[in-house]
Amino acid sequence: MRFALGHDDLHSTEEVEIRSLSVGDSPRIGGESLEHVEALVAANVPLPPIVVHRPSMRVIDGVHRLRAAMLAGRGTITARFFDGTEEDAFILAVESNIAHGLPLSAADRRQAAERIIATHGRWSDRMIASVVGMSAKTVADIRRGTEIGAAGEFARIGRDGRVRSIDVSAGRRLAHEMIVGDPTLSLRQVARAAGISAETVRDVKNRMLRGEDPVPRKRQAKPGGWGDEDRPAERVVTRCEVKPPPATVVARLREDPALRLNENGRELLRLLNIHLVRSEDWNRIIDSVPPHSTETIAELARYCAEKWSEIAFRIEHKGSKSA
Repeated sequence: MRFALGHDDLHSTEEVEIRSLSVGDSPRIGGESLEHVEALVAANVPLPPIVVHRPSMRVIDGVHRLRAAMLAGRGTITARFFDGTEEDAFILAVESNIAHGLPLSAADRRQAAERIIATHGRWSDRMIASVVGMSAKTVADIRRGTEIGAAGEFARIGRDGRVRSIDVSAGRRLAHEMIVGDPTLSLRQVARAAGISAETVRDVKNRMLRGEDPVPRKRQAKPGGWGDEDRPAERVVTRCEVKPPPATVVARLREDPALRLNENGRELLRLLNIHLVRSEDWNRIIDSVPPHSTETIAELARYCAEKWSEIAFRIEHKGSKSA
């Protein structure tokens, strides 16, 4: 599964004044191909809409189509708008050029991988590889050649949006401690607390029964070593005993491409962010409520709380069904 921004994530088409658009920050090292532009003009067929980064009015995808329209003497061109960040706009540009049109060269794709590693270092090698159109092994080699991904990085985000541990040794040892402390805990309970999969917990249990170390020898952590992308899904979940502040949790969620790269996900993040108000700010807001509106606002607050409780239940129910 790739995290490309599909048409559903972009706004409906609009006719845009060509003079209002700009070009630049292309993933193509060699720039535009005049030959390709002339071929588009000669084809004389309707071309797909270009994609424009609304905040900057920069063309993300379709520079050759734009040049063809200009060469044909047109004043406007059909476009879709993208409202994300500059970093995500570049990723969309790379994905779009990998999927269709004039292919990116090997040098273009390598430079794109280097840039995405710098801006989205928590993305897994496979995920970046799916964006730039190269193998995960090549991306891993590029990552090792950069200074990105130093000690202290414990997890990466995969193509399915899940956060996976780079080194699961600590999770296995934590699972071992939990099982020893309370043998009645289910595989799922231990997995959630230790940040590993239920199957990994099962393997830890079996190794305990055989009197073996919970961490297989081949998985023993190596100084400065990186994890293997082919490991089973190992989700990093906050331990039940120590929960980070909500602001920290939401900040982590903003890095999750499954949320940030689609409109519904961004809307959810905006809603969650609304509630990240400090206690002193809540006190100020409460103090400003006029006496004649206290009952009405209190009732609305309870309604919102009930709605969020319902949403929490539905999300948990969805998670339990898919687990």
